[in-house]
Amino acid sequence: MSDVEFTLLPDLAVRTLGGAVLWANDEAFAEKENLIRPEQATYSPATFGHKGQVYDGWETRRRRSAGGDHPAGDDCDTAIVRLGVPGVIKGVVVDTAWFKGNYPPEVSVEAIAVEGNLSADELVAAEGWTTVVERAKVSGDSQNPFAVDSPKRWTHVRLRMFPDGGIARLRVHGVAKPDLAWLESGPFDLAAVENGGLVADCSNRFYSHPQNVLMPGRARSMGDGWETARRRDKNTNDWVLVQLAAEAVITAAEIDTSYFLFNSPGAASLTGIRADGSEVELMGRTRLQPDTRHRFLIDAGEAVVQVRLDAFPDGGLARLRLYGTLTDEARARLRAELENELA
Repeated sequence: MSDVEFTLLPDLAVRTLGGAVLWANDEAFAEKENLIRPEQATYSPATFGHKGQVYDGWETRRRRSAGGDHPAGDDCDTAIVRLGVPGVIKGVVVDTAWFKGNYPPEVSVEAIAVEGNLSADELVAAEGWTTVVERAKVSGDSQNPFAVDSPKRWTHVRLRMFPDGGIARLRVHGVAKPDLAWLESGPFDLAAVENGGLVADCSNRFYSHPQNVLMPGRARSMGDGWETARRRDKNTNDWVLVQLAAEAVITAAEIDTSYFLFNSPGAASLTGIRADGSEVELMGRTRLQPDTRHRFLIDAGEAVVQVRLDAFPDGGLARLRLYGTLTDEARARLRAELENELA
């Protein structure tokens, strides 16, 4: 997967998905928690606090050897991030935005899969960390993308910078692989990123990323949803294609246009795509209202692997929820995948 392609996948580490920076060996100048903030890093020149220029990122002190010189080559600063949801990592972006004279020359990223909720001290001491991004050079004030070639499911990542400096954001793009026991417990939102759903494709991403519609919780503003450019060509419409967590039968849907007051779609429809590629109508073209949570019962009774929402003709959505239950075949496949990971 190329650098451009993997950044279209959800950021599994972002705070809004439940990610957390659990530990860092140093955060003298700027807090480690900034690494996973959802918004882009900002900067205000000549904004000085007690510890120096205020940075929207993670920044450590300058490392020194016992004699006051530069430290040994292997010395580094480290932060440990718990992913918001476990998953297969397809790529990492180490964003050094606004760090121009104080960025780290090199970085590396490791990952680990653990069961349960380990403490920071337990993770620091844990064995089994695996390198997913080898030590590599990075540029200052830049997004530095690194593709990851690993099929394994991970729960945490460890970011190292050599020897010290500042990093604005860490993005860990991939496909969520949540706890199977949770998915087998009953009906759930099959489209949610935290449950393994993702946006496979869409017609337009002019204003914002379509993955936003699958994120947890209610949208906080219009910018927290997916909005398309205005269509001027007749007889066409915008659409978003959602890859479900696994094959399932959809029984209910929620189409939320909250905060979209004058730019929500006039109508929408839902089409299911079976495993063989054939289509089934889940919900015919239905009128939508602005700034409203619409809830619909679905009685198609068909097992599908993807759902396409068609928005007529264009506009914005805050959230899309697709509730249902996994098929027996999907449960068996997910269970086999998990057992293979633990083998």
